[in-house]
Amino acid sequence: MADDTILETRGLTKEFKGFVAVKDVSLSVRRGSIHALIGPNGAGKTTCFNLLTHFLAPTRGQIYYNGREITGARPAAIARMGLVRSFQISAVFAHLTVRENVRIALQRARGNSYDFWRSERVLRELDPHADELIDAVGLRGFERTTAGELAYGRKRALEIATTLALEPEMMLLDEPTAGMAHEDVGRITALIRRVAANRTVLMVEHNLSVVSTLSDRITVLARGEILAEGDYATVSRHPAVVEAYLGASDG
Repeated sequence: MADDTILETRGLTKEFKGFVAVKDVSLSVRRGSIHALIGPNGAGKTTCFNLLTHFLAPTRGQIYYNGREITGARPAAIARMGLVRSFQISAVFAHLTVRENVRIALQRARGNSYDFWRSERVLRELDPHADELIDAVGLRGFERTTAGELAYGRKRALEIATTLALEPEMMLLDEPTAGMAHEDVGRITALIRRVAANRTVLMVEHNLSVVSTLSDRITVLARGEILAEGDYATVSRHPAVVEAYLGASDG
């Protein structure tokens, strides 16, 4: 791996009973970049994410993170290395407050996932750090709001705050703006740009406006294979990309 490459796959393939969901994908993500994985419905994007974090085992191929092969590693071990997929630790507890949700993520970051019985004084020692993260994702003023009462866009911001609690070196964001109103899309786009300032982001995203605004590099998948790579201007003009998007519903 080159020194500026943080994540690399070589010939990554996943077959399901004769159906090839991901075929010979060799991906290289540059350290400190925002890299988007896009493609029409059924392109294999989410399967790729599941392979990278080993929620699925590849049929063949290798995955390298920071120069170390992680093929076959347990998902929790991969997260501890600094490669974190948002939903791995960002399940929002609807009945708890915003601050309590972030505090639980901070407990997990310390390796104490289940120390709910600790004294309130000990737990409150985490509040300053929790509030820093809450502020970082634009949720200042919502610290005592129950997560279930948050608007959808703000729930996604809370999920990112809980992900940041693990201090990931690289974040995998799976459709971070899916289902959002226009104003929420703008807020989350700005948030992703802020949190990417000192880390690497790989995201699956359907909103091509978000992709064009944020991405340094884009990989286009179709039928499980890499169709094109490059910046937005390059891939958006690629004839095969145009055909793939016009020939299939975007989903």
